[in-house]
Order: sequence, then C-alpha cells, then structure tokens
Amino acid sequence: MHSMLPAVVKLCCGISYSHVRSATGLKRAAMAAIGQELAHLKKDSHLTFPGWARITRHIENRCEGVMSKGAIALKDEESAYEKQGRDALEKALEIIEDKTGWKIEISEENGDVIYSKTLLGARKVFRLEAVLDASPEELHHHLFINVTEMKLWNPNIQHIEVLKRVSKDTMVTHEVSAEAAGNLIGQRDFLSVRHCSKQKSCIYLAGIATHLESYPPQKGFVRAQDGPTCIIIQPTEDSTGRSRFTWLLNMDLKGWLPKSIVYQALPRAQADFTRHLRRRLSDRAPTAQRRDDPRSK
Repeated sequence: MHSMLPAVVKLCCGISYSHVRSATGLKRAAMAAIGQELAHLKKDSHLTFPGWARITRHIENRCEGVMSKGAIALKDEESAYEKQGRDALEKALEIIEDKTGWKIEISEENGDVIYSKTLLGARKVFRLEAVLDASPEELHHHLFINVTEMKLWNPNIQHIEVLKRVSKDTMVTHEVSAEAAGNLIGQRDFLSVRHCSKQKSCIYLAGIATHLESYPPQKGFVRAQDGPTCIIIQPTEDSTGRSRFTWLLNMDLKGWLPKSIVYQALPRAQADFTRHLRRRLSDRAPTAQRRDDPRSK
C-alpha cells in the first residue's frame, strides 16, 4: 500500500508544480483527501514524504487560505447590505411615524391621499395612503419577490434587474426609468438595496441607494438616489382580503433641476405607480376566476 500511494498521487494530481497549482474542483478535493491519508500513514508508519508531496501540501494550504479569505470578504459584504436595508427601514419608519408637519399634496377621487413633509436639510418627502384589492402576500409577491417583472406592468420603468441576491430578504437592484416625451425630468438610473421585513401580519419593504465598484453610473443616465424609503402593507380591519398601502417616497433626482419641477413630479409618479399597480391586480382577477370556473375545465 505504501509503495503504491505515491504512484496514485502522481496519476491524480501530476508531479509538476504548474499542474498542481492549476488544479480546481474535484482535483483539489482529491488532493486534500490524499494529503490527509498521507498524513495518517506518516503518523502510523513513519512514512517519509517525497519532495513532490510536500509541494502539493504547501500549495493546498495556500489555496485553502485564499478561499477562506474570500469567503470572509463575501460574508462581510452580505452583512453590510443587510445592515443597510435594516437601517433604511428603521429611519424610514421614524419619518412616517412622526405625525407633525405633514400636509395634503394630492387627494384622489378613489380615496388615495398623498401627503408631503419637509425634512431637515430642506428635502421634501411624500407619503401615499391607499387601500388596494389584494392581500399583503400578493403585494409582496409583485413588489419584492417578482420585482424584475415590474417593467412589464409599469410603463415608467424601462429596465430593472437583480444584481445581487444577498438573502431571501435583501437584494441589490439596478433600475432605469423609461424615456417619455415631454418629460422634463429625463431618464434616471438607480442602484439600490431592497430589504423586506415581516412582523406579524405586516410586511415592510425598505430601500436605499447603495454603491457597487463593479457597477458605476451608466453612460447617458443621471444616477438618482433614493432612501431611506419604505412601503408598509397590512391587511384592512374589515377582513375583506384587501390591504392598507403606505408608501414613503424619499428621493434625490440629482442633476440641475428646479425643486419646483421635482416636487410636482414625485407625487405624480406615486399616483401613476399606484394606478398601474391596480391595473396589474385587476388583470389577474379574470384569470383566477376562469381557473375556478368549472365551465372552463
């Protein structure tokens, strides 16, 4: 057995340094297993390692060290995004829960109301209050789980993708607003952390601008910054399956834009988004009814 082992190692991993150094996947796993066996044999029978085996073990140790550092760096990055999301939610809720200073900006016939408030630093934020014909779970599905499909039902979004899925509750997304004729704001792109938190029957969706070295501002767009922002979804008290929908919009559009134009556009964007969301929710109703209708089978 002892005389055959060096030959087996040479066959699996190669004697030369360059071959060992380039080994990946199962080869490295085999090298690690064989290295452990060699160590066991040496302990039991005072086996003398040839030079090539010592080189293999040295390279294996170096590879393990590099992989460990990479795993730690990735874990730190994920933790940082999770913290950004949690902090954004906490700060957004502080703004919403402070009842002072809010005034009505838009009041729709369907009962939707948009309020505005000026924060320290002169930034204006907007809070939409509405009731939607959908459960909190369904809204969570449309607004978070299937966030990349938002461009299919909201014409104001040209592109949206998930760049990183940090966890089931946190992701990093890139979004581009659609180009529209007569739009004085122009196209914007957003790089954001999106975070979800569920507490009892209430679902919170928070967001805040973030940074990725590998994803700098895109040519041709102004990178806007949102957040801390938050959507609160909770069932209505009448047990009808509907949801109370509260949305804090807190956004810096950047660029050389008069505040008067920006502060007219933002609440209107909230009203438009809610209208498109309602249309999406109504479109799925006939499909569900047909599925339950025995005549359709």
